[in-house]
Amino acid sequence: MELLNHFTEFRASPELQERLKTYGIRKTYESGDVILNENAYIRSIPIVMRGTLRVIRTEEDGREILLYYIKAGESCIMSFLGGMHNERSKVKAEVEEEAEILFLPIEKVSALIKDHPEWLDYIFRLYHKRFEELLEIVNAIAFKKVDERMLTLLQKKAELTGNQTINITHEQLANELGTARVVVSRLLKRLEETGIVRLGRNSIMLL
Repeated sequence: MELLNHFTEFRASPELQERLKTYGIRKTYESGDVILNENAYIRSIPIVMRGTLRVIRTEEDGREILLYYIKAGESCIMSFLGGMHNERSKVKAEVEEEAEILFLPIEKVSALIKDHPEWLDYIFRLYHKRFEELLEIVNAIAFKKVDERMLTLLQKKAELTGNQTINITHEQLANELGTARVVVSRLLKRLEETGIVRLGRNSIMLL
């Protein structure tokens, strides 16, 4: 079970791999399943074995915005930070595509940090990666038009799944972009007219 080796540049020690296997609980989820809700206490840290999660922030008016994706070999740094300080979750984690997840009890995290330097390095690397992704989100919202952000998001989804056809509704896409469905529908129609995408029933194909 080479969890860390999917993401980090170093090879995790056999001892760390064995402890993750011993402490962790493996579960499988379908697309759309929510594994962590906002305001919930964090009892365990999710490490994605297979599939993809999306991490979302919801505003008081119900609008959502996509913060980042969690791929195989990665974890949610927000869960690390919240769990270590016994705080409620500030984000929602939802399954993008069928996923297998290893849940590491929060009380085991400190012991792994103390005994395995590569585990701490893994956390810092994730923190750095997520920080850069959040900066990209801030930059996109501040300086990019919605159509640019939408096309970038669609390309990222295609890259994650390895499929140029993305199964998503206009409403879901609008939620992830933090904008209105009517805006997304209008922009998608324009992209279809220019030959960049092909629209289907609850699907978008990148051409």
